[in-house]
Amino acid sequence: MINRVFLKNLISFSEVEVELGQGLVVLSGPSGAGKSLFMNSILSTFGYGTAEASLCEVLVTKPKKLESDVFELEEEITLKTIKKEKVRYSIDGQNISKKVLNGMFSPFVQFLSVRDKSGFESSDLLTLIDNDLVAKNRDFKRLFKEYTKRYANYKAKLSELDKIKADEAKLVELIEFTEFEIEKIDSVKPVVGEDAELLKVKHQLSKIEKINDALESANGIFTFEESVSEVYRLLDKDESVFSEMMNQLRADFEDIESLSEELAEVDIEAVLDRLEKISSLKNRYGSIEEALEYAEVKKKELLGYQNIEEDKSMLETFLSMEFSELTVLAGQITSMRKEKALALEKPLKKYLGELKLPALKFLFTVNTLDALGQDGVEVDLNGSKANTLSGGEFNRVRLALMVVALSGVKEGGVLILDEIDANVSGDESIAIANMISKLSSVYQIFAISHQAHLAANADQHLLVSKVKDKSVVRLLDKKGQVSEIARIIGGEKPNDEAIQFAEKLLF
Repeated sequence: MINRVFLKNLISFSEVEVELGQGLVVLSGPSGAGKSLFMNSILSTFGYGTAEASLCEVLVTKPKKLESDVFELEEEITLKTIKKEKVRYSIDGQNISKKVLNGMFSPFVQFLSVRDKSGFESSDLLTLIDNDLVAKNRDFKRLFKEYTKRYANYKAKLSELDKIKADEAKLVELIEFTEFEIEKIDSVKPVVGEDAELLKVKHQLSKIEKINDALESANGIFTFEESVSEVYRLLDKDESVFSEMMNQLRADFEDIESLSEELAEVDIEAVLDRLEKISSLKNRYGSIEEALEYAEVKKKELLGYQNIEEDKSMLETFLSMEFSELTVLAGQITSMRKEKALALEKPLKKYLGELKLPALKFLFTVNTLDALGQDGVEVDLNGSKANTLSGGEFNRVRLALMVVALSGVKEGGVLILDEIDANVSGDESIAIANMISKLSSVYQIFAISHQAHLAANADQHLLVSKVKDKSVVRLLDKKGQVSEIARIIGGEKPNDEAIQFAEKLLF
C-alpha cells in the first residue's frame, strides 16, 4: 500500500504532499489540471514510464512476498526518483536501476490503462483460475504442488540428458584426452618433496670433484696431529679440546668420503632426466601436489565417461516414465481447471452483462507440458477474442475477471487505473464503479475518473485543479466531494439538481 506521496517541481506542480489510506483513491478535476501527470509521477517511482518531477518520494508498506538478496528493506519502504541531468532511482536510500526496481514491484503494483492490452496471455488466465482453485480446493493445491515439484525435477533431468547427448558426440575424444592426461602424470609417478631431494643431489654432484680434491689436500692435516699433541704435552697443557676437534674432523671427513662413494654410483643423466620430468609437471600443474590432485579428478571424470551410456539409459527410462505420470497429473489439473472455468463463467456473465458486454467463455487447448501443465487458455466473447476488443472493452473484461477471482487473491497490492470508465454510459459507469469498489476490499486502487458513481465510492477523493496556472492536489472532505461530484455531473456551474444528485450518491 502507498502511504504517502511527496513531489516537487513536476511541470505545473510546485510541490505536493498527500497521506493515503487503503481502499479506493479517486483523482478527479478539470481536463488539463494535471491528473495524469500526478499519477505518472507515482508510477515512475515503481519503474513505470518516465520520471518528470525533480523529486518524487513514495512511502510504501513492504509487501509480504517482496524479498531481496541485494537490498536491505524496511517494513515501510521509501522509493525516490530524482531528476537532474539524468534520472536516479533509490530504494531505502540505496541506488537501484529502473529495470530492477520495476522487476521488484511489478507483481505488487499493476497499471491498467486503456492503451494496455496485457493480462490475457494464457499464463495470466491460468494463474487467475489456479489462484481461485488454490484458495478453495485443497485437492487441487496438493495436486498442483506435486506437479510443480515433479516437473521441476523432470526438467532438471531432461537437461542432464541433453548434456549427456551433447557430450556423447565428443565422448571418444574426451576419453582419449583424459586417458592421455592421466598417463602423463602416472608415468612419472611423482612423489611429494621429491623435487627438492633431486635438486640437492644435483647440487652435490656438481661440486663432488672439487670436494674430493679439497678432501685429499685436507687429509694432510692428520700427519701433524701427533706433533701438535706432543707440543701440548711438553707444555703441560690440556690437549682434550684439540683431540676432540681432530676426532670430529676425522668423522666429518669419513662422512664426506661415504657421500662421495654414494654419489659416484649415482647416474647423473637419470637425475637430470627425472628433474626434467618433474619440472614439466610443475610447469603444467603448478606443483606435484596439484598434479596428483588433477590426476585423481581426471580418473573420476574418466569413470563418469565410462558410465555415461548406463546413465543415459537410466535417464531415458526415468524421463519416459515421469513424462507419462506428469501427463496424468496434468490431465487431472486440466479437469479441475475446466470445472472452475465453467463456475467462473456464471458470475462473469452477470458482470459482463452489466457492462454491456457479451458472455465470456474460456477456451482450452492442449499444449506440450510446461511448468503450468498442458493447458493453453484464451477467452472468447461471442466469437471475439481479447485482441479484437477496444481498449475500453478490454479493460472492462479485465475488471470483471479480477472481481470473480478475488477469493484467490491474498495480497492485492496497488492497482492504478487510468480513466477506465471514460466514454461509458450511465449503467456501465455504475457497473464499473461497483466492480472497482469490490476490488478495493483487497487492492489499494488509484483511479482517474470523470464519472460521478466512481467518485462517490471513493474512500479518499483527491481533487486536482489549477490555481493561477499552478496545479494543486487537495484531499476532499464530504462537502468538497459533493461540490466536485456536482461539477462532474453538471459542469463548472452545477445547478441544484446536480448538487442534490451528488448528495444522494454520497449519502
